Amino acid sequence: MDELRTRIDALMDEAGVTANRTLISRILQSGIRLGQDGTDRLNLKITSAALTEMRDAFRLFQPFAGVPKVTVFGSARTKQDDPLYGQARSVAEALADRGWMVVTGAGPGIMEAAADGAGERMALGVSIRLPFEEKPSAVIADETHSVEMKYFFTRKLMLVKESTGFICLPGGFGTMDEMFELLTLQQTGKAEPVPIVLLDEPGGTFWRGLERFVIDTLIPAGVISPNDFDRVLVTDSAEEAVAEITGFWRNYHSLRWVGDLLVLRLKHRPEDTEIDDLNEQFASILARGRIERVDAQPVEVSDGDVVDLPRLALHLGQREVGGLYRLIDAINGLGSAVD
Repeated sequence: MDELRTRIDALMDEAGVTANRTLISRILQSGIRLGQDGTDRLNLKITSAALTEMRDAFRLFQPFAGVPKVTVFGSARTKQDDPLYGQARSVAEALADRGWMVVTGAGPGIMEAAADGAGERMALGVSIRLPFEEKPSAVIADETHSVEMKYFFTRKLMLVKESTGFICLPGGFGTMDEMFELLTLQQTGKAEPVPIVLLDEPGGTFWRGLERFVIDTLIPAGVISPNDFDRVLVTDSAEEAVAEITGFWRNYHSLRWVGDLLVLRLKHRPEDTEIDDLNEQFASILARGRIERVDAQPVEVSDGDVVDLPRLALHLGQREVGGLYRLIDAINGLGSAVD
């Protein structure tokens, strides 16, 4: 194995690979081990295609790394004369006007509406090859703003990975799958907190039915926590959806776990009285101790991880992700959070 790593190192030297060599070496070693394991052809095809698709998607998003992005999900079957089409177009246009790029599945229906609203410059598409679905919207058909994938799992990864806000409009199995995966990632802590909006047409009741099912069935059954749905805004207003997406980042910047300590990075330094108020409001979500002002932790300093931002730290109780969302909302509403 030492000889293999040496030969891989020589190959990387020849190819001019200078950054992240340990990770590149691990990827190459895994590929060779698949061959040594006698992995069958189908599994190798899946692995090869997935890796290729991820590379293509990473290259698509890389030029726009510093631009905030919102992913819009919804039915591919929605017609242009449907009020939902206009709703998707309006919310995408409003967010693009505020500097947000709009990511969609690059198909027809709601996806086309959102891409059209965002405009060619602000729309990105991650399409899927299906035998019966239309080609990507002409708005984002240019190869510099779209990528096509074979597998749903790689497509879903890229629709979620790059965005810091999500809007789900009514749809079928695919939309439900995407929406519930978002909630699962948030509930389990596998993804950092982000705003999630379930947007309907004006006066629509599509998402209210889901909300009733959560409240009347899932919570009483004990299969989710009572506050698990707190992270979601259900609305029929495009203006409220835009405010939820943009307002989530008004003061809150990011978080990082340092051991069992949750460190919240903010854009504005909170006052002592504001921290006292937060402790009074959110004592129930703490496993122990208080919400305290802290400096950047040593590991953050060594990583150069936004060390200049003010910080709050707390020990979050188990399964209190919904409470964390309420805390972030409160932080965004602090008087010290001056735009």
